[in-house]
Amino acid sequence: MKKFILPFIILCLIFSCKEEKKVVVSEPVKIEKPKPVIAYGFNLDNYTVINDTIKNGESFGIIMDRYHVMYPKINEIATKIKDTFDVRRVRTGRAYTILASKDSLEQAQVFIYKHNKVEATIIDFKDSIISAYKHREKIKVVEKEIAGKIYSNLSVTMDSLKLRPTLTNTVADIYAWTLDFYRLQKGDTFKLIYEEKYINDTTFVGYGEVKAAIFTHGGEDLYAYKFVADSIKKIPEYYDQDGNMLRRAFLKSPIKFQYRISSRYNLRRKIALYGRVKAHKGTDFAAPYGTPIMTTASGTVVESARRGGNGNYVKVKHNSTYTTQYLHMKRRNVRVGDYVKQGDVIGWVGMTGNTSGPHVCYRFWKYGRQVDPFREKLPSAEPLDPKIKPTYLEYIKPFKQQLDSIKLPKPEPLSFKEKEILATN
Repeated sequence: MKKFILPFIILCLIFSCKEEKKVVVSEPVKIEKPKPVIAYGFNLDNYTVINDTIKNGESFGIIMDRYHVMYPKINEIATKIKDTFDVRRVRTGRAYTILASKDSLEQAQVFIYKHNKVEATIIDFKDSIISAYKHREKIKVVEKEIAGKIYSNLSVTMDSLKLRPTLTNTVADIYAWTLDFYRLQKGDTFKLIYEEKYINDTTFVGYGEVKAAIFTHGGEDLYAYKFVADSIKKIPEYYDQDGNMLRRAFLKSPIKFQYRISSRYNLRRKIALYGRVKAHKGTDFAAPYGTPIMTTASGTVVESARRGGNGNYVKVKHNSTYTTQYLHMKRRNVRVGDYVKQGDVIGWVGMTGNTSGPHVCYRFWKYGRQVDPFREKLPSAEPLDPKIKPTYLEYIKPFKQQLDSIKLPKPEPLSFKEKEILATN
């Protein structure tokens, strides 16, 4: 029996060793190749990419020469693409990208001139066929909401919300006919539904349209909704909650909104220097020297001259009823006979004529008699067609709900002086 046990043990050991020596074959690891970097329609992995800006005194030829393109080739490029792009008009400070060969020479093969963040001209001369064409980045439009409270003025408030001046100007334009920005009060509020534009979700390239807004001034809600009423002309306008157009025949001011009224229309004004009464038949808008002056309504320039105490001035006839005049300009921008549209720049704030500081004296005639424009009931634009009004009211419902749901910022804590005033009252 013992003679059979030993061989049996040996056989078991042999088989167990064979089982241990089994090799597990794992699957090969897949190494993913990095995705190519594509920009402006080119695979950038195939080029040496050079980004720069045009320096003062540089030309297309100088830049090409620096990147080893010979002058006969430069002249050929300029001639071939002249109908698409004039290489003589490259501007100092503009960004450009060169796609150069990946060898040691790094010779330019493609020149990309960036007009702005969105638009570029691509000049491709890597092959015998030279071409130039426009390129436009894909823009993503994102809807945004914002609310603000006035503590100083509109510009300061918008700036504190990290909003750029272009949006501030748009808001000022929307309310230019209905809101006197000089008379904004501390505690006035506004809410906006507007658009921001981005490239690749990260690069901000400007604002889109302001879809809806509300400005609460002195307890009154001033709504503004952008709406296209005429399906043929397709010109958008802003209307209030009742369908009345915000645009009026006359702007509230010949200065956009960065001004203060230093002297109002006053027939019994007393001049400090002479101690006598002299009628002031205009409204003085003080503003920084060189600020653009706009015509408050469309019309024809009937006077553009420099004369006596008026200094440089422009007079615009709007119709048989109304005429406006703008005095003390630094420089005039129109001539007699020119037709100007509401909001056109007709000159710049100056100190010509009888004036102690930079301002524009704004004068207003009705039937040939000077009047105070702030006391006149001026004509308004036509309201919506009654047939379209139900469509409009339905259209603005979701915007009104959205505006009303935007939360206003929390009020700033009271200063010690303000607390003291409240305590005494």
